[in-house]
Formats: sequence, structure tokens, C-alpha cells
Amino acid sequence: MTQRFYLHPDNPQPRLIRQAAQLLRDGAVIAYPTDSSYALGCHLGDADAVKRLRQLRGVDDKHHLTLVCADLSELGKYARVDNRAFRILKQGTPGPYTFVLEGTREVPKRLLHPKRATLGLRVPDHPVVQALLTELGEPILSATLIPPGETDALSDPELIAEQMPAALGLLLDAGQSPALATTVVDLTGDEPVLVRVGTGDPARLGLTAPSNAF
Repeated sequence: MTQRFYLHPDNPQPRLIRQAAQLLRDGAVIAYPTDSSYALGCHLGDADAVKRLRQLRGVDDKHHLTLVCADLSELGKYARVDNRAFRILKQGTPGPYTFVLEGTREVPKRLLHPKRATLGLRVPDHPVVQALLTELGEPILSATLIPPGETDALSDPELIAEQMPAALGLLLDAGQSPALATTVVDLTGDEPVLVRVGTGDPARLGLTAPSNAF
């Protein structure tokens, strides 16, 4: 049975955050709240945990996983960021945006897209995630919590508890989160490409959403 910690959304209990960080180090896949929907997360260096995360999400190695980082400087350690990309990243961090970038040598090759050597990166604006990242001391490898075969991200911890299998090691329940996933922007080309419109307003990044995006 999946463990469930009830956390205050603004002032998460340090004891529970420490326990959650240790479970991540020990190989658990967790569900946790963000400034968009809930996400699945695991330790980036644990190959077995990454495999279980992909199974829980129902995706293969061609699906971009995301490194959830504490701040912009940490993000820059794991991604190649030029001046143009940096300006956009600075506008969107912290916030409900995921950026597709080319990974650096700090990222295990098995975590990168097999053809493009890219991955997703984000810096969420949520006290629970920030406390967990501080305690862990490194990024969390993550994916939006969308059950296999579904299209909508889960934002209600009650539904997560009902729908996710026992392979999920821990649910960090901080109440309802926003109903949409992150807004995804690909920064690998000459111009930024809006891949998905979610919680984050593209206008904050200086981008315009297509008229049929909503």
C-alpha cells in the first residue's frame, strides 16, 4: 500500500520532508504537488526507479522526463543554455513551465531523449517541492502525473490515491493543485517553440499561444 504524508501546502513539516527525501534516495517513486498538477518523481541516479516511473506514467524512453531543479543556477548545471534561452528561463523560473533543452554531461545518457540528447527542465514555485529539493540536495527526475491511457493530469490527491498502483511508494498530499500540467517550451532551435499550453501563461515568456491551444 502506498504511504501517504499529509503536508501543509505553505509550511511543510520538516520531519515529513526528511522522510520523503530519504525514500527518494532509497529508490521510491513518489507523487508530489507542484505549481501545476501533481508529478511523479524519483532519484535521477536510480535506474530501477526510473523504469518504474516510466511504467507508472505509461511512457517509453522517447518521452521527455523532466529534471525538477531548485533554481536557475542548478538548472544551468544540467542543460546547455545560451543567452537567448537564459532570458526566457529567467522570465519563467520559478513557475509552471517546462523547458526542453540539450543536456550536459552531468545528465546520465539513459535519461536523455535517444535521438536528440535533450530533456525537460523546470523550477517549480511551490513550498513543498522547494523544501524537498533543499533537503535532497539535487534535482528530482519527474514526469507529469497522467495515468497510462489518459490525457488529463491528476491534481486531486484523493484521485491519485484511488487510481495509482502500489508501485507508487509515497503520496505527498498537500491538497488540490492546479488542474493543468505545465506549459512546455522547446528551446533547442533558433526560435522557442510552444509545445504545450498548460498552467503557465505563454505571454510571461514573450510567446503567443495559437488560437486553438485552449
